[in-house]
Amino acid sequence: MSGPASSDRFRYLQALVTEIQDTDSAEAKEQVLANLANFSYDPRNSADLRQLQVPDLFLDMLTEDNETLVEFGIGGLCNLCLDKANKSHILSAGGLALVINCLSSRREETVLSALTTLMYLSTAASRADVTAPPVVECMVRFSLSTNRRISNLATIFLQDYCSERQVQAARDLSQHTALGIPVPDTPHPTLTD
Repeated sequence: MSGPASSDRFRYLQALVTEIQDTDSAEAKEQVLANLANFSYDPRNSADLRQLQVPDLFLDMLTEDNETLVEFGIGGLCNLCLDKANKSHILSAGGLALVINCLSSRREETVLSALTTLMYLSTAASRADVTAPPVVECMVRFSLSTNRRISNLATIFLQDYCSERQVQAARDLSQHTALGIPVPDTPHPTLTD
C-alpha cells in the first residue's frame, strides 16, 4: 500500500513510538506498547516498524521490571519475527538470549510468546542456540506441565526443533538446570478475556 493511507499509518506509528518514549506513565506506556504489538501483527507494517526501530524497542522491553511491558514486548517480537528482515535483525541484536530469559516469567502469555518466538527465530545459523541443553531441559519440564497451552507448545518444540538425542539427554538428567524456572500461573487474572 502506498499513498496517503500508508503515509497516515506511518505518522500514526511514529506518534505511538514518540509517545512511548516521552511518557512517564507506566499505564500509558503499557497501552501504547500493546497497540504497537497489535500493529506488528500486520505484515504491511513491518517496513515502517523497522524504520521506526520498533524491534529494538520491543527488545528493550524484555529487560524491564514491569511484567506487563515484558509481556507486550515479547508479544510484539513474536508478531514481527516471521518477517525475514525482522528475524535477522532480532538475531543479530542478541535478541535470542532475551527471548530465552522470558521463559522464566510467571506470566502464561509471556511464556507462550517466548516459546513461539523461539520457534520462529530458529534458522540454520541459530538452531544450536535455540536448542541449547538448558532450553531443551526447560521444554521437557514445560511439556510435563498441567498447563495445556504450555505443555502443547513445548511438546511441539521438542518434536519439531530438537533431535531425539537432545530430548533424551534432557530427560536423563537427574537434576535439570532449568529446575529454577517456574511454571507460569494459570490463568493470570488480567489475561482471562
